[in-house]
Amino acid sequence: MGKRILIVVLVLLVVIQFIRPTANTNPQPQRAALTNFYPVPAHVDAILKKACYDCHSNNTRYPWYSKVQPVAWWLQHHVDEGKRELNFDEFGGYTRRRQSKKMKEVAEQVEKGEMPLDSYTWIHKDAILTPEERSTLISWAKQMEQQAGDSTKPDTD
Repeated sequence: MGKRILIVVLVLLVVIQFIRPTANTNPQPQRAALTNFYPVPAHVDAILKKACYDCHSNNTRYPWYSKVQPVAWWLQHHVDEGKRELNFDEFGGYTRRRQSKKMKEVAEQVEKGEMPLDSYTWIHKDAILTPEERSTLISWAKQMEQQAGDSTKPDTD
């Protein structure tokens, strides 16, 4: 009986390898990207790319283990959830109120150590923010919050 259960589990593991989520990659220019609407200093952009963009943009850098199911489903769930909360590639399409609110949330979550997620930095050691990077990102996000709030962009909220 135990042998049959093991065989069924193994067959299921093999079968699910062929059921893959759609990859979050888009090689096209991102017209609503944050950087098209606001200046982002190079050192801040580098921090965002290494610690934020995999889950908060339209282009995820997938590690080798993302090809293994059910890990890929779990990763895609995190990416989808991250993009739902904040997508830097769609930022220009947000109302200024939402832009300001999102930047406030970025500052708060980085300050509290909630972002990047521990489950992400556990594997992606390069995404662990140094105290200086954390401080830089918080200061920038607060400036962006203010700038987005002061923008002349019409607000349709």
